Amino acid sequence: MEIVIVGAGEVGRTVAKKLSIEGHNIYLVESNEAHAASASEELDVEVIQGNGARPNVLARAGVVNGGSVDMLIACTNKDEVNMLSCWIAHSAGVPYVISRARNLEFTDSAYWGKKLGIDVMISPERSIAREIIELLAVSSATHAAELLDGKAAIYTLRIAGNSPLVGKQLKDIRTLYPDLIAVFVFVEHEDGVSGVPNGFTELHENDMCYVVTYKQSANLLEEIFQPDPDKSRKLRKVFIVGGGKLGAQIMQAMRRDYSNVGLRLIERDPEKCEKLSEEFGEALILNADGADKNVLSEEGIEDADGYVCATDSDELNLIYSVIAKKMGAKKTIAVVKRKDYQELTQHIPVDAIVDPNDALASLILRVVHYPRHTRAFSIIEKINAEMLEVVMQENNGLIGKTLAEIKLQKGVVVALLGRDDKVLVPTGATKILAGDHVILFALTSMMPDAAKLFGADNSNVEQEEKQS
Repeated sequence: MEIVIVGAGEVGRTVAKKLSIEGHNIYLVESNEAHAASASEELDVEVIQGNGARPNVLARAGVVNGGSVDMLIACTNKDEVNMLSCWIAHSAGVPYVISRARNLEFTDSAYWGKKLGIDVMISPERSIAREIIELLAVSSATHAAELLDGKAAIYTLRIAGNSPLVGKQLKDIRTLYPDLIAVFVFVEHEDGVSGVPNGFTELHENDMCYVVTYKQSANLLEEIFQPDPDKSRKLRKVFIVGGGKLGAQIMQAMRRDYSNVGLRLIERDPEKCEKLSEEFGEALILNADGADKNVLSEEGIEDADGYVCATDSDELNLIYSVIAKKMGAKKTIAVVKRKDYQELTQHIPVDAIVDPNDALASLILRVVHYPRHTRAFSIIEKINAEMLEVVMQENNGLIGKTLAEIKLQKGVVVALLGRDDKVLVPTGATKILAGDHVILFALTSMMPDAAKLFGADNSNVEQEEKQS
């Protein structure tokens, strides 16, 4: 495909690089001269320096009536630039346009997207907030993502030395724990050997496991992986630092889903605090520095189950999280955008790092790869695997077949199956029925074939909601 990307920031460069490697013809539009020059040196793409919200600049990238551009992706930090770029492209006849929208009012409804001819409006704040809440709820998890509208989730958990899983084969777990409904989709051994497991895979201390399970089984799963009552206790107190869009989104979701948890949102800007107090109540908002030891002590940081630092500064988020951890916070989560900070959890006492830019790039790539199936989930990049939700259509050749009959290649797993209001963990005897929501897990190299097999590229499939 011929794809125009507006914005050469971290997100735009990541998307441009991956799509270029896949063989697409990429035009990257960037207004900042230095950023444009850097992108031109580092990426195998055509870089155009100029404002992507101007028709004459986009025309240099081929966005013209009767042009050959198949898709435009606008992912700058400015909503107005993104939306105007998409409107210009749509008006010029570009078949598919995607816009980043930082302001949630643009993605709260489909109105603005439809009005401007934008196919997909993407804001990662909601998905990032959900990931952070899952990380808080399952304290031992280093990564989490919701599946099937929140009925299930995938968690990344490390096996403790005193875990009953040590030395067990996967086929023994269902016998040992009949109440545990879970599927191990990927296992990383400490010796470096990793992959999609089978029933004879033996688990060891410090193995990192990627497990799909019902939400109600998450606490049992954590108790088995980390038999420490302190680690698996229910949430009681959580601190959120940073009153921007993400901090407010986390606060809103926590109040909705965990009404009994004691919450404190800390923000230095008094004007932001005033606005937040109107929304959440004065008792929940503190106008203070998130690393002020006196304030943290007064509010009981030593009893906190979670401390989430979501300011606009990567450095502050990391440093503040270290301070909170040293003062007794049970789990600290730092929001970090810079790639070169991603591995710091190996060297400093921060429990988890969440990267909004990586999440946004993944959201964009999933729409490019599976435009008719926007409910795709990219798993942690280092294991090079993906998840995709596919709604089975009546005309699919797999309808009525069991999973054993389908004989999926190694590296592809049907992790969960949503049927009516139920969530099922399938076995070899499970038949695929029309209307089933199938959650596929596959190594990235295998997902295109797996998606095609299950009908993810079927042109008759109705496009799902275009709000992310």
